[in-house]
Amino acid sequence: MSRIGKMPITIPAGVTITQVGNVLTVKGPKGSLNQSFPDTISFRQEAGVCTVERPDESKDSKAKHGLSRALLFNMVTGVTVGYAKELDIQGTGYRAAKAGSTVTLQLGYSHPVTIDDGSDYTVEVTAPNRLVVRGLDKQIVGEIAAKIRGFRPPEPYHGKGVRYLGEVVRLKAGKAGGKK
Repeated sequence: MSRIGKMPITIPAGVTITQVGNVLTVKGPKGSLNQSFPDTISFRQEAGVCTVERPDESKDSKAKHGLSRALLFNMVTGVTVGYAKELDIQGTGYRAAKAGSTVTLQLGYSHPVTIDDGSDYTVEVTAPNRLVVRGLDKQIVGEIAAKIRGFRPPEPYHGKGVRYLGEVVRLKAGKAGGKK
């Protein structure tokens, strides 16, 4: 049995899960999320706990079992707590500013890079060199954070660029470091 798939999901107060065909809708205090699941996977709710079940022991069913449980758990967490990714901007003159729903990044290019808030995520500027991407859907928050990091990934010689908070960038030695 799948270790992830067999774990029950506790449904907090204020969260409702409705199923129409193979589409589950999770509604909570922060909003609602929809996700379609494979037809072979079934869901059972009883007494504030939701379990995910699979029809047989085939390799495909086992893989979908764990995936479906993880997706449903992420949806429940998203509508109750939400997800956030923090980004750190390092480099001389590199900074971020927010005006309305648009974030403008100065990343050493000849032009500023702009990011607009979407319908399912927001980008906040907590300091001139710190960004926070917030949203309900874990996948979208991670995608947007990776997109922002991709504008100027940390370079290995000076460490300048956009990185996740807490990310460690291993610095290489420069030209003089290779001589003896």
